[in-house]
Amino acid sequence: MRTTTPNSPHTHGRWRRIGSAAVATAALVFTGLGTAAQADAVQSATTSTTVTYAATPCATPKHTGDLTCKSYRVTGGLTAYQKMQAAKTGITPKAADATTPSGYSPTNLRSAYGLTSAAASNGSGETIAIVDAYNDPNAEADLATYRSYYGLSACTTANGCFKKVSQTGSTTSLPTSDAGWSEEISLDLDMASAICPLCNITLVEATSASYANLGTAENEAVALGAKFVSNSYGGSESSSQTTYDTSYYNHAGVAITVSSGDSAYGAEYPATSRYVTAVGGTKLSTSSTTRGWTETVWKTSSTEGTGSGCSSYDAKPTWQTDTGCTKRMESDVSAVADPATGVSVYDSYGVTAGWYTFGGTSVSAPIIAGVYALAGTPASGTYPAQYPYDYAGTSSLNDVTSGNNGTCTTSYFCTATTGYDGPTGWGTPEGISAFAN
Repeated sequence: MRTTTPNSPHTHGRWRRIGSAAVATAALVFTGLGTAAQADAVQSATTSTTVTYAATPCATPKHTGDLTCKSYRVTGGLTAYQKMQAAKTGITPKAADATTPSGYSPTNLRSAYGLTSAAASNGSGETIAIVDAYNDPNAEADLATYRSYYGLSACTTANGCFKKVSQTGSTTSLPTSDAGWSEEISLDLDMASAICPLCNITLVEATSASYANLGTAENEAVALGAKFVSNSYGGSESSSQTTYDTSYYNHAGVAITVSSGDSAYGAEYPATSRYVTAVGGTKLSTSSTTRGWTETVWKTSSTEGTGSGCSSYDAKPTWQTDTGCTKRMESDVSAVADPATGVSVYDSYGVTAGWYTFGGTSVSAPIIAGVYALAGTPASGTYPAQYPYDYAGTSSLNDVTSGNNGTCTTSYFCTATTGYDGPTGWGTPEGISAFAN
């Protein structure tokens, strides 16, 4: 077992960790997110505050060469959200209780990233595509539960907001269902909804987690008209990736976001593709600052935390000007990923139907896709990964200046600093300006 500081405790499992527990609904009533009946059902409990977590099953490849998802699910302890609510209400919630949310809500995330106003008015007519492997048979129903609970408008097949297709565009011939990837799918759909509730969502399900199938799904998402595509998967770099760049990820005029990885320092693909926005991860906590929030690099051990690094294969894009890496540097921007400061997700396939807290850069990638969508359709012929660089060092981005995700010879590759660094890029959103044309 491993423990961390009181604000970010973890225990070590084979893959990953950090935790969540169910949010006391009394606390939700306090913030207007729950009902009185739910509050009556909440019981105070004596529980360890240490957050425990495990990698979702899709973090383990089914076949040699498969890509893996980038998410952790909290299994115990009290999350940052629960501690925040307990401080307000004086009621200690039960840990690992799936009956009520235990992670940050859409309201929390929009507050943290200056998106409250934009989320209320922007995004109508825009489509965010979520690319994942295998089928989640409960995707639409679970999304409906999440959106209803948090007061978001319905997003269904019937009203034209939601669409689920295979990598060939079929709505009826879908991949084999998979419980692990279903957790990932629920996470991605909920985060896109949290940030851009007025956006349409297209879920494109690849037949498997191979490069060829996920890449085919990527192309299908763009062919269906999505201008924003979120990818919460990745794997080791290889000499083949420049070919994959050309075949799957070179879509000018489309904002493609990719998780930077959850294995701490070290570059991953497709995050190192020069055509995508590589999204790192942070620990997000409340603070007494004007912003009301503070962030550091997410790291729980030498093998767990946000990814970053200098690509061994992909050429450096013209808009990236750091001098320590002659090729593509990962990451570009970042958002919350630490499971101990994780987000609420509703999921029902292969697990007890209920509320779970998730972390990993699978959280940050769809968040940033949602921010791009709030900022408007990218200009034709441009690569939106460049947009945040045009606002580097401005108040449009929250510069993350503390923490690291490992050890490295070139300090900024793995250590946060003022300005650009590998783990968090140019920082996290403060509004939408840095993500617009």
